[in-house]
Amino acid sequence: MELTIREIQEKREYSVLSRYAAFSDQSKGREIEEAPCDIRTCFERDRDRIIHSKAFRRLNGKTQVFLTPMGDHYRTRMTHTLEVAQIARTIAKALRLNEDLTEAIALGHDLGHTPFGHAGERALDRVCPGGFKHHEQSIRVVEFIEKKKGKTMNLSWEVKDGILNHQTSRMPSTLEGKIVRLADKIAYVNHDIDDAIRGHIIEESEIPKEYTDILGCSLSQRLNTLIHDIVSNSEEQSDIIMSDAIWQAMKDLRGFMFTHVYTNPVAKGQEKKAEKMIADLYEYYNEHIDAIPEEHREAPEGKERAVADYIAGMTDRYAVTKYNELMVPSGWQVY
Repeated sequence: MELTIREIQEKREYSVLSRYAAFSDQSKGREIEEAPCDIRTCFERDRDRIIHSKAFRRLNGKTQVFLTPMGDHYRTRMTHTLEVAQIARTIAKALRLNEDLTEAIALGHDLGHTPFGHAGERALDRVCPGGFKHHEQSIRVVEFIEKKKGKTMNLSWEVKDGILNHQTSRMPSTLEGKIVRLADKIAYVNHDIDDAIRGHIIEESEIPKEYTDILGCSLSQRLNTLIHDIVSNSEEQSDIIMSDAIWQAMKDLRGFMFTHVYTNPVAKGQEKKAEKMIADLYEYYNEHIDAIPEEHREAPEGKERAVADYIAGMTDRYAVTKYNELMVPSGWQVY
């Protein structure tokens, strides 16, 4: 019997990829069994499902770090996601790991993020019973919320494992997931510096020399240093590793960003307003569940989780629009 294109690709992986890679034909599969594609591997299929999802498109309207910045060149949650994917693919290719699995995890890792970035996440975490974490919400998106013709995304086990465990406190089961976990940090620390410089929050010269001497004095130099360090230390290893000096420098640079950018009153002055807006919307929809579109009113965990799901899916602009409709008095007209 003639092999399908997918089967040829799966066989090719064994001659191209490292023995430490996640091979497509060895996937643990999907929660709901389905016939394989004759062209795409399971991980390519997952990548395509994520890219074509509504949740992915909405990332373009969600805050990365700076709320409603005045300018076209600041990162959004989508551009952050694309930068993570590019960094992760570069590392995966250099290490001969599975690029398609790496890309699928990277593209899906923030699908559950709220409007207004971490300010929205903090607000929902405070008011929602059981709390709210965006990495867990990303899994809810792919397993429950995002549907097409009544079917969920039904992603493979390896992609969901990487999405769920991309946070610092967790560890993915595949090397591809571990790459995304580091690529996420590399991306946000460096592009947040770039955005902060563009927004005149900090200057490149203000970054302590003890970090720039190790990592570099520009965005491209730092990315080059960090990516090369991972590749050189992880080649032919069963783990994804950074050298102690580079890892410590990146952690310290992240600490500098928390002090000078992430808690800077100029850069983050609008976040309290955003948190109050999200909390008020949550309270309103809990009291007026019928104000939520019918297809979003139910969740297995109850009404409160359905409300959180609905708000978490909003873009910044949509959240502001709904808040104005529901909370701000409109002009009285006499006819």
